[in-house]
Amino acid sequence: MKMGSVEPGQSRIFTPDAVTIVQHHRRFVMQPALNLPVHQPGFSPQSYARMGGILYLIIIIAGLFGEIFVRGKLIVSGDATATAHQIMEAPMLWRIGICGDLIMQVCDIPLMLIFYVLLKPVNRNLALLNLLFNIIQTAVLVANKLNLLLALFVLADADYLKSVSPDHLHALSYIFIKLHDHGFGIGLIFFGFVCLVEGYLIFKSDYLPAILGVFMQVAGACYMANSFILLLSPSLAGQLFPFILMPCFAAELLLGLWLLIKGVNVPVWQQKFAKG
Repeated sequence: MKMGSVEPGQSRIFTPDAVTIVQHHRRFVMQPALNLPVHQPGFSPQSYARMGGILYLIIIIAGLFGEIFVRGKLIVSGDATATAHQIMEAPMLWRIGICGDLIMQVCDIPLMLIFYVLLKPVNRNLALLNLLFNIIQTAVLVANKLNLLLALFVLADADYLKSVSPDHLHALSYIFIKLHDHGFGIGLIFFGFVCLVEGYLIFKSDYLPAILGVFMQVAGACYMANSFILLLSPSLAGQLFPFILMPCFAAELLLGLWLLIKGVNVPVWQQKFAKG
């Protein structure tokens, strides 16, 4: 007799194996669609964490390269003419710096998804809020790279620029560089909120060290303080930089290394995921 059919006058009969199949089927059907990655072959929060650590370290390295070895080398603070000559002597290095920054932003995209997956068991709504802040931050920083291209374009040896005096072009290039600095600061306001929310979720997670969450929240406060000071009092911001961002570097480096080397406490992550 087939399990699904009942002849008149007969009672429905379920064998132990049939009951097991039905129970398994019901668990599968009732599992929320957003939780399906746990059942996908090969899914592991640990592999997500390790990949997130690699991406985070790439972002840190690319960011340091652009700030220290490109712009830090070519930009002469307060001297538009000297800065222009430095850029004109090494235009390829300037372009490489821009490409490095864009690689950093590309790596940001999968990292957003990884943090959403890893932190969703703590609080899905806050993990989504963290993702949204991060999207805005990345969009602002990508668009901001146009200022660095404009700083290079106005220094080109093009016929349409010969009607403008070199001093004016140097000043214009330097203005674009300063605009990039402020655009970067605006983007970091949103990233400051990312660090605050992310830090809270890490602190509450129980599968990542709570101290990392505290460090990330301190980093978020430093990012926002630096950006608002830059907008309100650029001279004060120049005195505080780079010291005000040292906690940010330390917190993000520690988080990236922890994800790469230690990852997450998988049993605790799975337990929280099941409860969610």
